Amino acid sequence: MSDSSAKTPPAPKGSASTAKKGGATPKANGGVTKTRRTAAGPASAAARAGRAENREARGAVTATAVRPSRSGRPGGPLPGAPSARKATVGDWIGGARPQTLALAIAPVALGTAIAGLTAGGWSQHWVRALACLVVALALQIGVNYANDYSDGVRGTDAVRQGPARLVGSGRAKPRTVRNVAFVFFGIAALAGLFLTWRSGQWWLIAVGAVCIVAAWFYTGGKRPYGYNALGELFVFVFFGLVATVGTMFVQVGTVVPEAWIAGVAAGLFACAVLMVNNLRDREQDAKAGKRTLAVLIGDLPSRIAFAVLLLAPFGINVFFLLLFDNALYVFFVLIAAVPAVVITLTAKTSKELVLALRLSVLSSLAFGLALAAAISF
Repeated sequence: MSDSSAKTPPAPKGSASTAKKGGATPKANGGVTKTRRTAAGPASAAARAGRAENREARGAVTATAVRPSRSGRPGGPLPGAPSARKATVGDWIGGARPQTLALAIAPVALGTAIAGLTAGGWSQHWVRALACLVVALALQIGVNYANDYSDGVRGTDAVRQGPARLVGSGRAKPRTVRNVAFVFFGIAALAGLFLTWRSGQWWLIAVGAVCIVAAWFYTGGKRPYGYNALGELFVFVFFGLVATVGTMFVQVGTVVPEAWIAGVAAGLFACAVLMVNNLRDREQDAKAGKRTLAVLIGDLPSRIAFAVLLLAPFGINVFFLLLFDNALYVFFVLIAAVPAVVITLTAKTSKELVLALRLSVLSSLAFGLALAAAISF
């Protein structure tokens, strides 16, 4: 073969072809001299500035964690994620849901009034009556914070029709809200232990423990019964019968039929309040997998059920009217109850249902206090 047909050997590393890439250039003595990549003037500086801005932008995006909705668009903030602002004192007071505390006050007032029939006057046991009120209020506030925590970490409160929740809005850390709930459960337990000691009925400790467990697992735990259409049953038993009958028992050591009947009335009001609340959140609860009774039976049946639950206690008041003449004045509470029913049956917006909810709570409190006064005086 001739020399012209020989293959050209590959260019050595560090030749001019690689030097263009900023690698190395050959020295005259066979060594290499490394060359650094230098900025290509203002254009390179602008590129570096652009990359820095991109990094800052990415950091800003990740600073606020958001929950993707079912449609793929960002939804509410993740539980405990940084929010536009931290929870204020007003937010924490709102988290206690003071508008629901009437459900704790009414049965204690009724139980205390009926206890006075046996003891010759409720004033003889006012300390125990006050302790009963502490138990009821602490349990109510505790379950409200526990509900805020549990619904928040599940994402149920990511999109709400009503007031924003502490965890769901990202204004408070889930652990903090949970601990606040435990504090109020502890207050209820201490007041309950005091009542147990004063009454000498130590088996009441078991009743108190059941109340606290039921309050937590309403929306807490792996299988909360509030997510399976059992919420109304819970509030009827614990915020109706147990609260009213228990208040009487720890004061006088006995229970009369009037206490059970009054407990039914208080429980029906509690069910009505929960029903209209869940009716307002029905669509959101259904999307979140929360199967409340309102979700289970549908819109119109829920409205009718609410009307029955809210008005039924006035039928029960007829029984008390046969015993106490002043029970006639309890019917004036219909001034608040009837509009609540009309609004709920015709409501087209969540704001209307919020108004019905407030009127229902007012009806519960007014009914309990009015009937307690009729029994006492």
